[in-house]
Amino acid sequence: MRPGKGAILGWACALALLPATAIAPAFAQGLLPDDFFTAPIDPAAPTAVEAEELVFDSVRNEITARGDVVLRVSGYTLSGDRLVYRRADGAMELIGNVVVIDPAGNTSQSDRLDLTEGLKRVVLESMTLTGRDGSRVTADDAEFDQVLNSILTNAQYAPCGDCVGPSGQRIGWSISAARIVQNAEDNSLTLEQPSLALLGVPVAWLPYLWLPDLSNDALDTIPKPTLGYSEKTGVKAEVPFTVYSTRDTNVILSPTLLSRQGFLMGAEWIQRFDRGSFNIKASGLYQFDKTAFTFADAKTDWRGAIQAAGEFKPVEDWTVGAAYSLFTDSAYFADYMLDPRRSAVNEVYATHLSDDTYIDGRIQQFNMLGENPDSVRDQQGIALPNIRVERNFTLPPGAGRVEVEARLLGITRKLDYTTTVNGIPYDYGYAGNRVHGMAQASWQNQWIASGAVVTPFLGLRLDAAGYDGGSGLVSAPAAQTLLGATPIAALDIRYPMAAYGNGVTHLVEPIGQIVYRGASNIAPGITNEDSQSLVFDDTNIFSYNRFSGIDRQETGLRVNLGGRYLASLMDGSYLELVGGQSFQLAGTNAFALGNQQQVGVGSGLENAASYAVVGAYGALANSLKAGGKLQVDTTSFDIARAGLGVSYGQDGWSGALNYRYAAATPATGNVKDMHEIGIEASVPVAEYWSANGSAYWDLSANSFLQVGGGLTYNDGYLVVSGNVTRTGPTHSSPNDLRATATFRLLAPAGFDVGYSGAVPVGNLLQ
Repeated sequence: MRPGKGAILGWACALALLPATAIAPAFAQGLLPDDFFTAPIDPAAPTAVEAEELVFDSVRNEITARGDVVLRVSGYTLSGDRLVYRRADGAMELIGNVVVIDPAGNTSQSDRLDLTEGLKRVVLESMTLTGRDGSRVTADDAEFDQVLNSILTNAQYAPCGDCVGPSGQRIGWSISAARIVQNAEDNSLTLEQPSLALLGVPVAWLPYLWLPDLSNDALDTIPKPTLGYSEKTGVKAEVPFTVYSTRDTNVILSPTLLSRQGFLMGAEWIQRFDRGSFNIKASGLYQFDKTAFTFADAKTDWRGAIQAAGEFKPVEDWTVGAAYSLFTDSAYFADYMLDPRRSAVNEVYATHLSDDTYIDGRIQQFNMLGENPDSVRDQQGIALPNIRVERNFTLPPGAGRVEVEARLLGITRKLDYTTTVNGIPYDYGYAGNRVHGMAQASWQNQWIASGAVVTPFLGLRLDAAGYDGGSGLVSAPAAQTLLGATPIAALDIRYPMAAYGNGVTHLVEPIGQIVYRGASNIAPGITNEDSQSLVFDDTNIFSYNRFSGIDRQETGLRVNLGGRYLASLMDGSYLELVGGQSFQLAGTNAFALGNQQQVGVGSGLENAASYAVVGAYGALANSLKAGGKLQVDTTSFDIARAGLGVSYGQDGWSGALNYRYAAATPATGNVKDMHEIGIEASVPVAEYWSANGSAYWDLSANSFLQVGGGLTYNDGYLVVSGNVTRTGPTHSSPNDLRATATFRLLAPAGFDVGYSGAVPVGNLLQ
């Protein structure tokens, strides 16, 4: 029987049983496209077989299709030289130059494809899987079990395919292993004898490795050797390695040699559970030369730290955790170039997150890292507790939305936290115990009236605070209890107008707001712990309350006027302008009141008519981008703040120009103008190689602020770079020389893991 190419075989219905999940996910998210092994099934797609020749063997009870065999099943296309169907056991095999194309366009190649055990188990021999993004998985043998495991023998993954550049050079990276087992239930992977190759050269090997998955977070835990240098410790060489690894446990040792200080040993225990994990890391050393340090607490024989953290999910939508660190001195991590992780905050917390509810409760102790003695650390408060609750309620259509928010912040502090800047005193925190609770409920809706977008807002805020007066400072508030209520009413009116012409879409949107906050007290928190920073610009010109926390709030009647303009082109180019001004019409202006944190001073909001603020942003053909901010005193037309950034990038060439200006504000202790300009550039010097440099100049002091340069290798899969920067005498970290190293592994599907950090190399240029 020779039906010819294109004939539909009568047993094609048997092929309809071919599972679309035959190629199970051997690699997790991040490395390969999301649908690499899980392409969608199309049951409605026609099932057909094409072949040059069809042979029935009644003795063997086999049907064989030969010559350019093509199968189309559920959106998959399979092709090969010969297809054999054994009717007795229902087994099927495709033999010779086998190619499988899934509905997503991914391609697999092998010499033979066997479908056995009722088509529930697939064995691919001499397999090559090629993703549509060019990534490739090869193995001598691959067995995919959609119920339990996927097993690859002598396997290799390369995101760059054959990893050969256009000039024939090796590029990218690859991972090889004698055996890879992927568990379909939890997506974990077991790698036996894994090795990493960069540019075709093996650089790292482990006897065994278990990973919860191939996400960036999981791969970040793989031990990586590091090399560094500082004058205090000398050359640092760290070679961590895993001594014990299972799906539940990892034990990592990190021996480190320091040419000036001797031997530092670190050990980490990572324990995983079904609903969480914890880790404990300890490190320490006996210092050979403790006189290398100027910090008094560092001049000891023994130095070290213990860091512990854990996180669990006891029920759906809830996460509980804790982190705690002990260390001999606060400068230990910086001196020995160690990761402080979460050592800056000791805390216990519980968090709930769902579609309409957020609850976060914490008890926190803040640790001052760096060269800070106990007296400075005692200035840091303990948050006991720090609780935040937010809930949104969507009312029936046309009725708007209700938002409920509550905060509770308790602070206890041993010592007053004060400083003086050019004769101006700052009180950042007071000794004693303080608690502040706030609850706010608000309603808002949106109406369209004759083209205008009208958004009314109504709210009520309640505050309760108490302070025990434990500070010895004259400037500190007295012991007291405060209760307050703040009714809030606001109206936001916008009139968007759009036009199109000559390939450009224009949007003009005048904006007007009137806001009333009838606060019974402008300092609802008594002391100020969380509202100590304020910059007035285009990002908060249309805000109802510009204070960053709950301890301070705006008061009185205020009007915000301004607008927005957007021009958008078909090629993605755009220009956006946002600007406006705020006016205090009645009531107390909270920004104009003196305070020991100097909040609002020099912001422009302390005036009845604030500074005018403008923000401008644009892009041209996705290669030239620019952005700028301007703050102008409308009474004198003096510029209070200005910033400009312009960048260009195309075909390996890139550059940026940055400018910043802030006028002196003697009332805050800033007696000199900040006036800086800088340029950055990167130019290609060879295939995949580029050189970069930067220079910043302090215009006020007529002195260089920072200079630097370096080299970068980037082939799209492997990034290696090294940079050196030197700061000037007026920099916030003056006369500092630093080397920065970066190492990253990339894949087209979004995988990105590696290391980037700065290593102090001493003031060698002095």
